[in-house]
Amino acid sequence: QVHFEESGGDLVQPGGSLKLSCAASGLSFSDYAIFWYRQSVAKGPDGREVVATITPSSTIRNVADPVRGRFTVSRDDAKNTAYLQMTSLTAEDTGVYYCSAWVRGVQYWGQGTQVTVSS
Repeated sequence: QVHFEESGGDLVQPGGSLKLSCAASGLSFSDYAIFWYRQSVAKGPDGREVVATITPSSTIRNVADPVRGRFTVSRDDAKNTAYLQMTSLTAEDTGVYYCSAWVRGVQYWGQGTQVTVSS
C-alpha cells in the first residue's frame, strides 16, 4: 500500500525558513517523480497548485515561478524521503503542503502539513 507522510510544517514569521519532509512507503521510491503541491485559502478547496517536482535520480528539479529562487526540492532515495526547503517565506506561502506521486496510473497523496507565515 502506497503511503506518503509529510512533516515539518509550522508557524513561521515572514522571511523565515522551513524544511518539509515527505516520507514514502509501499513503492519503489527511487523510480517515481515526486510532486509538492500546496493548497491555500485563496485558491479554494479545489485549488491545489504544484510548487515543485523532482524526477527519479533528481535528473530534473523544477519549482514553480512564484517560489523560484526561494524553494528547493531534493530527495534521498536511501531514506525514501523527499524534501522541500523553503526560504524567504511570505504570507502568500501559507497553506497546506502535500507530496504526491503517480504510481501505476493512480495519484497518491499524503495528508498534508500546514505552513503558516505570519508575524
